[in-house]
Amino acid sequence: MKTIEILKETFSSLSANKARSGLTMLGIVIGIASVVAMISIGNGAKVSIQSSIESLGSNLLTIIPGVVQPGRGIVSSGRGAAQTLKNEDIDLIKKIDGVEFVSPEVASRFQVVANGNNTNTTITGATSEYAIVHNLDMANGSFISDVNQRSIGRQAVLGATAATDLFGENDPLGKIIRINNINFNVVGILTGKGGTGFHGPDDMIFVPLSTMQKILSGMDYLTTISVSVKDKNVMSEVKDSVTYALLEKHNVEEADFSIISQEDILGTLSQVIDTFTIFLAAIASISLLVGGIGIMNMMLTTVTERTKEIGLRKAIGAKKRDINAQFLAEAVILTFIGGFIGIILGWLISFAVTSLGIIQTQVSLSSIALAFGISTTIGIIFGYYPARRASQLNPIDALRYE
Repeated sequence: MKTIEILKETFSSLSANKARSGLTMLGIVIGIASVVAMISIGNGAKVSIQSSIESLGSNLLTIIPGVVQPGRGIVSSGRGAAQTLKNEDIDLIKKIDGVEFVSPEVASRFQVVANGNNTNTTITGATSEYAIVHNLDMANGSFISDVNQRSIGRQAVLGATAATDLFGENDPLGKIIRINNINFNVVGILTGKGGTGFHGPDDMIFVPLSTMQKILSGMDYLTTISVSVKDKNVMSEVKDSVTYALLEKHNVEEADFSIISQEDILGTLSQVIDTFTIFLAAIASISLLVGGIGIMNMMLTTVTERTKEIGLRKAIGAKKRDINAQFLAEAVILTFIGGFIGIILGWLISFAVTSLGIIQTQVSLSSIALAFGISTTIGIIFGYYPARRASQLNPIDALRYE
């Protein structure tokens, strides 16, 4: 039989019982739609997290006290408790080739009171480089200056959320807030950045590093040193240089600090998201298996119903391969149409998830190609046995079938 004749017969057979064909395709439609939607949600989550991490700072290296070990977090004293990073380390790091900016930081939580409201939030002692390293934008006012740092000033910069919590809709600029019973003058308000992972600035309040160390916390050490590297292509070289310099400075053989790069964070999170996406897609694929079984069941029923037709075709000269091709084509076309409808439904689900603001999704061409490939493969696998069974029928027995 020619291909055009097989296709005509296929559409004629499927159209003869539209309700049964539609119900049979339903499992494939649901399965493909689920796979496309899950993959698009996973891709969207990966892009969103990558954007959030990169918004924390450009080409960023984060140095923290203590040692990070895979699966165990920070050991050898935790962050905020270890006292291995000192102010003297800052000048040493600034001299390393490839380093652009260095931001020493001390972070601790305090109760803050202002305008009759109070909140418990993170107070970060910072220098002027903090805003550059972490890509912060000012909505109003200015960030901590070098003059504020040198004079151990009582200035404060509010994150967007902290400003709303303390002052509501009122303008905080020039107002007084009390941190740990010490008055600070609000000199700036940051533009909101939204969720940015580990160091979201929206809920922070920034004060001069010198003020934080000498007045608020009494710490003579640093909880974090953020380093901006000039070129992302030399991130690993700069990381190695900083590690060597600090080991020599601290006079230790084993590091009493950890350096985490954006690449480390993005790599780990991407792995987790990819694994989770595959897991969700695998669960969604169960419905494809069910749909495939449904197609096999329908095709076996069709073979039984059309036994006489098969016998008649064989009697007038149809070969086994013609019968086989005919029934296999019906199964493949059925899954192909179901796959096409499933892709459209999956895209609509992804669009709805994005429109509702749940998460930004991203439908990729690879997921669509995968969906088409899976649907076609299911048609071949689950349609092969019924097609082979039809082709193996004895024409005499088939003609006598009642």
